[in-house]
Order: sequence, then C-alpha cells, then structure tokens
Amino acid sequence: MLTRIREVRKAKGLTLLDVAENCVPPTTAQTIGRLETGTRTVSVGWLNRIAAALGVESSELVTLADRPDIAVAAILATDGAQAPRKPLTVVPPAPTSAQVGILVEAAQGEYRAGDVLWAENLAAADYGRAINRDVLVPRPVGRFVFGRLVAVDGSRLQVLPLTPGARQQVIADAPWLAVVRTLIRTL
Repeated sequence: MLTRIREVRKAKGLTLLDVAENCVPPTTAQTIGRLETGTRTVSVGWLNRIAAALGVESSELVTLADRPDIAVAAILATDGAQAPRKPLTVVPPAPTSAQVGILVEAAQGEYRAGDVLWAENLAAADYGRAINRDVLVPRPVGRFVFGRLVAVDGSRLQVLPLTPGARQQVIADAPWLAVVRTLIRTL
C-alpha cells in the first residue's frame, strides 16, 4: 500500500517526533519514519493511529485511484521559486462529516470576500485546543459569533471578533464550537 504520511506530515509542518508523540499510545520517531518510507508495513491500525495524530482522516494517508494527485511544480523558498528535487504531490482538501463551511461575503480580519473556510467541530473538552485560533460559535436564535478564541473559562468562551473596534464576546454553554482549519481562496 502506498502511503502519503510524509506528504501530509510535511504539509502540516510536523516533525517525525511530533507525530510520534501525538500517537496514542506514543511511539518513536524512528517507527514513524519506517512507516513513512515503507521499510515497515503500515497496518490499518497504524494508519488510524497516525491519521489521528495528524488530525486527518485515514483515507487522506493512502493513494486512492479516484482521487487525483496534485503535482508540486515549484517550492517557494527565501531565495525564490525552486523546482522540487524529486517528484512531490500535495494532498487535496478532503471534507469530513465533522466540518462546517463558512462563506466570507465581506472582509473580516485577514479573510477576503469570496473566501471559503472549512471549520472542524470540536468536543467541549477540546475547546482549549482552539485558543488563539479563529472559531465560529453559535448564539441563540440562529446567530453566530466569529472571531479569535482568546480564553476558555469553564463553560464560558471569550471570543474577540475580527472587525476593528469590536468588543470581546463571552458565550456561556456553547452547544458547539468550530475551529477554522482550511482557507480556500480563489485568486
């Protein structure tokens, strides 16, 4: 089985050690390296553990016939655009059932009109992982707060909207929270 563990890991900016420590139970960087290079066979169990450690679906870690590969044409570095030393591909975004979409109609913070955001729903126990990230939180009567999560205090969320001069919003007992994971921008 051909895996894309290395491509996904590098795309997320993680080291072998980061992935190894995020596995449940933790493993060694050497083991992750062997699984990446194919010197050790990747079982379904390992694939699921590594996918969880990377925060992706396990299907994103394997080459599928019905999913097109996107070839990397160049790497933008400090000294300009460079051709990759070896053929590389990138993993196209794949939606999951735990995601919600956000359409940007008017510029907000760094987001431009026309942007599409993919946000991942988090369990209440994981809200703290979204601190300093952009989140969408529902309010009563079909309203929402969108902004930077600045603090979690028990069941109270403190969100700073991205519009200049906006006041911090405090949301108690939010039924869910979605953290922005992917920005899709048409140029």
